[in-house]
Amino acid sequence: MNTQAASVKAFGLFTLAGLFAAPVVAAPETFVVDPNHTYPRFEYSHFGYSNQIQRFNKTSGTIVVDRAAKTGSVDISIDAKSVDTGYALFNEHIQGEDYFDTAKYPTITYKSTAVRFEGDKPVAVEGLLTVKGVSKPVTLTVTSFHAMPHPMLKKDAIGANAVAKIKRSEFNAGKNAPHVSDEVTLSIAVEAVKQ
Repeated sequence: MNTQAASVKAFGLFTLAGLFAAPVVAAPETFVVDPNHTYPRFEYSHFGYSNQIQRFNKTSGTIVVDRAAKTGSVDISIDAKSVDTGYALFNEHIQGEDYFDTAKYPTITYKSTAVRFEGDKPVAVEGLLTVKGVSKPVTLTVTSFHAMPHPMLKKDAIGANAVAKIKRSEFNAGKNAPHVSDEVTLSIAVEAVKQ
């Protein structure tokens, strides 16, 4: 083999090796909320006797994550009429005008404005929570986040838990405060499957 041919072959091998060694550039991934494993809950003090925890049964939306770029977005819709206290009469009561007023405002939304990362995991989501037509900035603290292939669906999936505190009076739903606490703890368990 002559010197020129050897140089061409060596260059080709070097180039091929470089291609395999090049880092994979991640792209944003979109995940659709799994409504069967996503339940926003809210907790409040009931006359100081106990902390009551209620939930919503119908949630939809999308989550976009780019772990390499450390960016993302969250767009969630909650059916306010799906509130579940375990007691049908109370479900109707808190859907009234003094609380969720679901006749006029059937949907609660949360739309992110920023996602903060530590390493390749989101640790907080800043966004606007809209309840009864009132939008307020709310930061969700992400207490856990996992991204892995779903063992049953055979698709990539993510899951997270997040918490925040709000004052319901800021959303025109403050009746009976302070006997029933104005401060409410939001706790969200979410799972989502890659599109």
